[in-house]
Amino acid sequence: MASEKKKLAKRRKWGRDDTELSLLALPTTIWYLLFCFAPMFGIIIAFKDYKVHGGFIQSFLQSQWVGFKNFEFLFSSKDIWLIIRNTLAYNIVFIILGIVVPVAAAIAIGQLHSKKLAKAYQTAMFMPYFLSWVVVSALVWAFLSYDKGLVNGLLESWGMDRQQWYMKPAMWPPFLVFMNLWKGVGYGMVVYLATITGIDKTYYEAAGIDGATIWQQIRYITLPLMKTVIIMMFIMNVGRIFYSDFGLFFQVPRDSNSLYNYVYTLDVYVYKQLKTSTTGMAAAAAFVQSVAGCITILTANAIVRKVDRESAMI
Repeated sequence: MASEKKKLAKRRKWGRDDTELSLLALPTTIWYLLFCFAPMFGIIIAFKDYKVHGGFIQSFLQSQWVGFKNFEFLFSSKDIWLIIRNTLAYNIVFIILGIVVPVAAAIAIGQLHSKKLAKAYQTAMFMPYFLSWVVVSALVWAFLSYDKGLVNGLLESWGMDRQQWYMKPAMWPPFLVFMNLWKGVGYGMVVYLATITGIDKTYYEAAGIDGATIWQQIRYITLPLMKTVIIMMFIMNVGRIFYSDFGLFFQVPRDSNSLYNYVYTLDVYVYKQLKTSTTGMAAAAAFVQSVAGCITILTANAIVRKVDRESAMI
């Protein structure tokens, strides 16, 4: 027993490896402390009638405490259920398509025999991910503008009338889904393609010898071995179901009043509240987003753990 305790004590001593690893982790730790943990102090603003009186600390101290009045105003707003509906509806579609399409694309590219062609397709699909929504908004405007848009120019050349695309609400939900998919499918595809690349090729060789077709190999080898990564991505996306991509819903539609009922989400609401100097209500909305996101991600993880413990994140 004494010798075992001595061995454990030796193992617990701080070594050179611990120092090196700590130094490697230090920049990331500092970044998280400054930009993730320190801003949590701002949650208190949700319980204040925040008014600017000089610097932040002075404004914070002089602003009046209002308790839950900001939350009461948020949930008594006539638009709150429209905002929540839009946020949840879009995100449910984004989550489903954001898994199905990238997985299908990754499997399709993984089946290509030409490595050069596979890399070309992969690069072409991944490039939109690096574009800012501001740039994408300008490109969309170049296509859909009433006066100089490419689409209206083509319609006019075909003898048809120009259309006010930014005043046609019915077309925007599918269009926004398409834009989100177009921009994000490359990133998801790379994640799943990395998983496919790591699958042992002997599985496919054995299946081919047994007479399994390509579809059978995908169904019984590829998809089951991708299950853990797919579930992990699903849980992470569910955790952000109360968030929306501000650039997609504000920049791309160019804040058109005609599209209000179809593009007004929680993140757009927070921005507009900040723009009108109602910082406390914006902070309350952001606080609700954070709490709801935490609850949904823990719930999704708990459900996955009940069904398949090994696939759960925690």
